[in-house]
Amino acid sequence: MNTEMVRLNVTIPKGLFIALNEHAGPRKKSRFIAHAIRKQIEQDQKKALDKTLEEGYRNARQESLAITNEFANVDLEGWDDY
Repeated sequence: MNTEMVRLNVTIPKGLFIALNEHAGPRKKSRFIAHAIRKQIEQDQKKALDKTLEEGYRNARQESLAITNEFANVDLEGWDDY
């Protein structure tokens, strides 16, 4: 984890600031905000990855079905012996 810190000036609604101060405490807002941002970024990255994987699986579906159908007879070959 990068420990280099930067100062950031943001503007948020007053009610959100009050809730943040009550929840995180007056001297722990930076840590709370950094954690919330990190968590949101990870969630967004996971959603993007899930979407990419889903698209890939959808695109490969037809090819997979074609291969399965192509080998259907071979897969069943010899089952009558059992």
